[in-house]
Amino acid sequence: MMIMKKLTIEFQHFEGCPNSPTLLKKLKNVLIEFPEQVELKIVLIENELDALKFKFIGSPTILLNGEDLLGVPLPENGTLACRFYPKGLPNEEFLKNKIIEKINELN
Repeated sequence: MMIMKKLTIEFQHFEGCPNSPTLLKKLKNVLIEFPEQVELKIVLIENELDALKFKFIGSPTILLNGEDLLGVPLPENGTLACRFYPKGLPNEEFLKNKIIEKINELN
C-alpha cells in the first residue's frame, strides 16, 4: 500500500486584515475536496517578531509546503504588512489547481 504524503498549507495573516477572511473562506471551500491529502495550518502573525520569524510576505499569504502560492520568494526580513495581489485575491479555481499541482509533485 502506498502512503500518500500530505501537503502542508500554511495560511498566514494578521488580525484586522480585510482580505484574510475572504481568502481563508475560498481556501477552506477548496480544501473540502482534499480531506486526506492536505494539512491546513493557520498562522496568526501578531507582531514584527513573528513577521521576522516566519519571513512574512504580507497578509494574507498562503504557503504550499513552505513555498508561496504565487512563487514569490520569502523575504530575508519579513514585515507586518498587507499583501497586494496585482490581479486581486486568487480565486478558488486557481487555488485548486495549485494544490493539485503540489500534491502531484509529492506523490
